[in-house]
Amino acid sequence: MMIKAPRGTADILPQDSFIWRYMEKTASDTAKLFGFEEIRTPVFEHTELFQRGVGDTTDVVQKEMYTFFDKGDRSITLRPEGTASAARAYLEHKMYALPQPVKLFYNCTCYRYEKPQAGRLREFHQFGAEVFGSTDPVVDAELIALAATIFKNLGIRGLSLRINSIGCPTCRKKYNDALTAYLTAHKDTLCDTCNTRLLKNPMRILDCKSPICKEVASGAPYVLDYICEDCSTHFEAVKKYLERNDIPFSVDPTIVRGLDYYTKTVFEFVSNEIGAQGTVCGGGRYDGLIQELGGDMIPGMGFATGLERILLVMRAQNLLPETESVPQLFIASIGQTADAISLAQKLRENGVFAMCDLAGRSLKAQMKNADRLKAKYSLVLGEDEIKSGMAQLKNMESGEKKDININDIAGLIACVQ
Repeated sequence: MMIKAPRGTADILPQDSFIWRYMEKTASDTAKLFGFEEIRTPVFEHTELFQRGVGDTTDVVQKEMYTFFDKGDRSITLRPEGTASAARAYLEHKMYALPQPVKLFYNCTCYRYEKPQAGRLREFHQFGAEVFGSTDPVVDAELIALAATIFKNLGIRGLSLRINSIGCPTCRKKYNDALTAYLTAHKDTLCDTCNTRLLKNPMRILDCKSPICKEVASGAPYVLDYICEDCSTHFEAVKKYLERNDIPFSVDPTIVRGLDYYTKTVFEFVSNEIGAQGTVCGGGRYDGLIQELGGDMIPGMGFATGLERILLVMRAQNLLPETESVPQLFIASIGQTADAISLAQKLRENGVFAMCDLAGRSLKAQMKNADRLKAKYSLVLGEDEIKSGMAQLKNMESGEKKDININDIAGLIACVQ
C-alpha cells in the first residue's frame, strides 16, 4: 500500500515552489524596507509557552494544538502561531537591552489540528512581523502599512481593512461584566466549551466557531463602547495615522481576534474572493504578552498572514508568476558528455544558468528538451567542436546562429546574457 502525506498537509512541488519563494521574498524584502530583521524560531516549544501566551481558554490551546510528551517526559507543542515564539526569543535573548523598538519578521510553518479546507491546512505557512518596545500608536499604523504594502507589492486588489479596539485590562473588566451578564441570559444555548469560558474568559465566546454560539454572540455588547479614555485616544491616533497614509479602513466592532494576548488595536485584512475563510491577515497589539511570559511590562504589536490564503487570492486574481527563470544556455552533446558538463560548470561558476543532458538522449531528443525547458540559447558539442574549439550558438527564439569560441568563457557569457 502506498504511503500518502497526512491529511491536512500538502507537498509543494517544483512547478509551484517558485511561487512560494516569490511570495516569501516579496514579503521579506518589503519588511526590510521598513527596517525589520528576520528571526527564525524552533518548530516546537514547551507547551506552557502557548498556554500562557496564546491563552488556555482559546480554541487554539483547547482544541487545535499538536502536543506530545518527549522522551524526557516534557510536554512539547508544535507551534500553532509565530508571535509567542518571537516574544519568547525576545525575552530569552535579552533583546530588551537593544535600542527599542525591536522589529522582527519571519516566514514559518505552523500546525493546528482542525478540519482541512481551502486555504486552511493542518500544516500551514505564515509570514509575520512583530514590534517590541513601544506603546506609540504609530507602531500600530506602521505594521498595518507594512501589511498593506506587501499586498500591494504582490499586486493584490480589493482587500478591505477592518480595525477595532478591544481596550486594555482595566477597561475590559467593565466590558467583561456587561458581556457576562448578556451571555448568562443565553447560558442554556451556549455549547459546553463556551459555558466553561463564561466563567474564565467570556470574550472567547465571541470567537467560537459553533453556529449557535455565533448567533448568540451577534447580539452581544461591543467592547468599543466600553474602552477607557486612554484606549480611545490611542485608537483615534491609529485612525489618523492610517488616514494620513491613505490607507482606507472601516471600524468593525465585532473583531476580537482569537488569541488572549491581544489588547487595544486589532485588525484584519479580508478578501471577498476566497469564500467563507476570507481573512488573509490578522493582528493587533499585545502589551501584556512579555510580562505574561515572565518579563517586564514591555509592549508589543504584530500581525501574521497565511500564505495559503494569499495564494488563493493571487490565483483568483490571475496574479501568479508564469514561470521561474529559464536556462540561459542548453549544451547538447554528441558523445562528449564530460566536455558538456565541464563547460556548463565553468559557466555556472560565473553565474550563468546552464544545463546539459544527463540521460544519454539522442541529439534530436536533447533539442526537444531544450525547447521544453524554454532555454534562451543552445549549442552542440561534438568531436569536431572539441577539436576546433568553435561551436554554433543558436538563439532558440529567433533561430539565429553565430560561431563562438567555447574556450572564451567571458565571450560566451556575454553572448548568452
